Amino acid sequence: MDRVDFSDFKKEALSDAEVREEYEKLKPIYELRKQLIALRKDAGLTQEELAEKLHTKKSNISRLESANSKSSPRLSTIEEYAHAMGYEVKIDFIPSVQR
Repeated sequence: MDRVDFSDFKKEALSDAEVREEYEKLKPIYELRKQLIALRKDAGLTQEELAEKLHTKKSNISRLESANSKSSPRLSTIEEYAHAMGYEVKIDFIPSVQR
């Protein structure tokens, strides 16, 4: 049985309009969570260490970073996370393609 390459799988899946639409809706939260993880790792911190710095539990950091989390983080939580590693949060708006 041949293994399917992820990029081939993704390309095929995104050829379906419904899948592509859902993917685009979820893309910002996945990108945010990817950036949060990268900040933490660049700072050389584990989830446990960051949790201690923020006076919270590791499970809260894990949930914040999880792409499968059902909850949406509050902006203040994201700001606290960023500040703990010496960053500020900048929000940017870009025109949508459908304008």
